[in-house]
Amino acid sequence: MPPISTSNPIRPLPDLLVNQIAAGEVVERPASVVKELVENSLDAGARRIRIDLEQGGIELIRITDDGSGIPPDQLPMALAPHATSKIKAVEDLDRIGTLGFRGEALASIASVSRLKLRSRTAAEEGASEIEAEGDRVSEVRPAAGPVGTSITVRNLFFNTPARRKFLRTPPTEQGRCVDAAKDLAMAHPGVGFMVTCDGRTSFDVPPGQSARERALAVLGMELADQLIEVHADQFDDARGLALWGLAGLPSISRGTNQAQHVFINGRVVRDKTIQHAIKESYRGLIEPGRHPTIVLMLEMDPGAVDVNVHPSKVEVRFRDSSLVHSVVLRSIREALRGADLTPTMGAAAGAGGGGPDPRAILPPMAETSRPGVNAFVDYFRRQDPGQGAISYDAVRQAMREGQEGAGTGGAMGAGAAPPPGFGALPVGRPAARVLQVHNSYLVTQDDQGVVIVDQHALHERVMFEAMMSRIRVAPLESQRLLSPSVVPASPAQVDRLPELAGLLAKIGVEAEPLGPASVGVHAFPTFLFDKGVDPVEFVGELLEKAEAEGFAPGSEQTLHEVLDMMACKAAVKAGDRMSDSELDELVRLREEVERSSNCPHGRPTSIRLTIRELEKLFQRR
Repeated sequence: MPPISTSNPIRPLPDLLVNQIAAGEVVERPASVVKELVENSLDAGARRIRIDLEQGGIELIRITDDGSGIPPDQLPMALAPHATSKIKAVEDLDRIGTLGFRGEALASIASVSRLKLRSRTAAEEGASEIEAEGDRVSEVRPAAGPVGTSITVRNLFFNTPARRKFLRTPPTEQGRCVDAAKDLAMAHPGVGFMVTCDGRTSFDVPPGQSARERALAVLGMELADQLIEVHADQFDDARGLALWGLAGLPSISRGTNQAQHVFINGRVVRDKTIQHAIKESYRGLIEPGRHPTIVLMLEMDPGAVDVNVHPSKVEVRFRDSSLVHSVVLRSIREALRGADLTPTMGAAAGAGGGGPDPRAILPPMAETSRPGVNAFVDYFRRQDPGQGAISYDAVRQAMREGQEGAGTGGAMGAGAAPPPGFGALPVGRPAARVLQVHNSYLVTQDDQGVVIVDQHALHERVMFEAMMSRIRVAPLESQRLLSPSVVPASPAQVDRLPELAGLLAKIGVEAEPLGPASVGVHAFPTFLFDKGVDPVEFVGELLEKAEAEGFAPGSEQTLHEVLDMMACKAAVKAGDRMSDSELDELVRLREEVERSSNCPHGRPTSIRLTIRELEKLFQRR
């Protein structure tokens, strides 16, 4: 590589080159132009904004508004780099209350396009206009036009072909422009928006809408019943915030985060703190890799958020990010906790492939009859966390008695005595409201229609929540083995065992190295023994999980993952026959357990077929 030459003198760059460099940061594609110009219209107090596009905005973008306008003598200054009416001093950067403030957008756009700016204030009898192309700016001349501003941008990147060739096809760029317009329309429901593409109207909303009306106009009215309102008001000091939003049911989650819309003080933002809070609030309600549909509008003191972080102004920095995270997390969780999250057949079918399909939750298994497999539907729910240890021998004895009494026809004999401290499932009471289908699904009813339950998924959630409640008070109960179970392990897994000691103790596992390539399990969770889980298989799988990126033994997320694995192994399986009393008890627990609509993996535990949908199926409607 040749050495860098130091013979060239240092000199200032030409204005055109300066503006084109700035355009490289601000004007990435036509959608960037739409965003910058519409934000200027909003800052000017516009009540109606029209956006016209041709060839996806590559050939033409025209933004027309009815805002306050620009006086004729200030039109040349509007096209000058870093000229703005929105800030005056360094101190203003600490409290930015407008969408635009840098003053480089118009100059940057003009440097890579053919731009015409026409504007009129209420004090003027007529409009005035100015044109720019590259580094050439025309004189201001009179023009006809109403109060407000119209900016026409033609032939974007005509003088920077290297940039132009990186643009996508016109339909793709058009979609991005419309999405940018819809985001800004959602953030400002009081302003009317119209978008036309090649002469045809693609989006049109009137001014004066409520936040909910505007959100549904953008997201689709068909989602009205699938969105839950979210509220929070923490404006007790200058660092506080208020929040309003719509949180989608888990059944309308998507494969990408494109259905997440976050706004702060009317600004479209992408923020990792808020995204993490959203993800955590839906943990256990949607499958990993899927994203909820959500709209969040936050209002906070301008001094509490720094929007001068990136030229595109979509990234922000909070003075108190922990406050923002906690308010967003708590408000969404509370909204979801108070809602019926059971998806309907109609919602599942219309979720774009993301809705629940009971047939896909678990692979079909051979129909078997395993007496006693679900003798304790809720092992931990009834157990007093403060009591002493319960003997594993007593558990096994009760299981044997239950199997002998049941024969092959049931899950628990009528005369079987429950082990002390566990509490008995109701015995001999018929499950008048519950039908088990193919030993895998339960059919029952509620006020809205027929509910179909995946028995494994629901029992998994019950077990998970019970373990979470128990582990907050004391470690899970364990049973010592007569001789240690030997788990083959890699040297790296053996070396990491001390790091896992705290986590293992919480879940009732006692293990230690037996050599450079094996681990001995001396104690194992009692309820996993009860379900016939192999200690070697379980601990081996746990050691493999511990090698994955992001596995932090002390984190809440990792604890959830491990308890999820335990619940999955302990829960009743598809193909397991359950007694009437167990069916009744499991369905009853569905009403009591938090987040019972989804298993810990995020898959649905149940789906509802509403009376209305039944009537349609039977042609009563």
